[in-house]
Amino acid sequence: MSTLLPLAAIELSITNVMLLIVSTALINNFVLHYFVGICPFIGVSKRLDTAAGMGAAVTFVMTVAAILTKTVTYFVTGNMNVTGGQPGVLTTMIAGRALDLSFLNYVVYILVIAGAVQFVEMYVRKFFPPLYKAFGVFLPLITTNCAILFATLMIMMQNMGFAETVIYSIAAGIGFTIAIAIMAGLREELDFADVPEPLRGPAITLIVAGILALAFLGFAGVQGPSQAEPADANAPAPAHVETPEADAAA
Repeated sequence: MSTLLPLAAIELSITNVMLLIVSTALINNFVLHYFVGICPFIGVSKRLDTAAGMGAAVTFVMTVAAILTKTVTYFVTGNMNVTGGQPGVLTTMIAGRALDLSFLNYVVYILVIAGAVQFVEMYVRKFFPPLYKAFGVFLPLITTNCAILFATLMIMMQNMGFAETVIYSIAAGIGFTIAIAIMAGLREELDFADVPEPLRGPAITLIVAGILALAFLGFAGVQGPSQAEPADANAPAPAHVETPEADAAA
């Protein structure tokens, strides 16, 4: 039995990779489609530079967490709780039989995410003190950012390969960065707008977020070429159907 992680569950053509990136970052944007990661999306979107830094931090943590959790799932815990799942490779080799340890995935994923966040926090505090102060309490709160846990769970449930995991997590982080950067730009412009007194603060922020989600809903109609049914070269040509109009013209 091979213990190497499967590279991908789908053919890694340029078209499929681009479709995966566009679908994850825009069509199925984590914030504006699945509505996860709302806390930093609202709390750290007051300034564009801070929002960009938070997006970069979330993208890095999400990618590292996805790679680590994919490795742990494949070798140790497995994902037998989903359709087409399999037990952990090393666990099966040691025990001599398939062990379903998928109930540990939630705990393992949270621990991995927490460790990755601590690494990012120490790095930012050491090399970017102003950015660390701007993040405030929201940087440690990446540990509880449901967008990161959501990404790891989606990778597990969809049985993605290693390459797909990397592409999916980076694209999800890019989508989060796009959403929070757009929101930050809009909120900076709102500082100069004449907003009615009852709508100032969180109210207008939530209204703008809802309108932004409706705007991203327009991407839902995008269909890639892979969704079209391929034509069968050996299929017989459709029979000619005689119509009364054709008979009259003849």
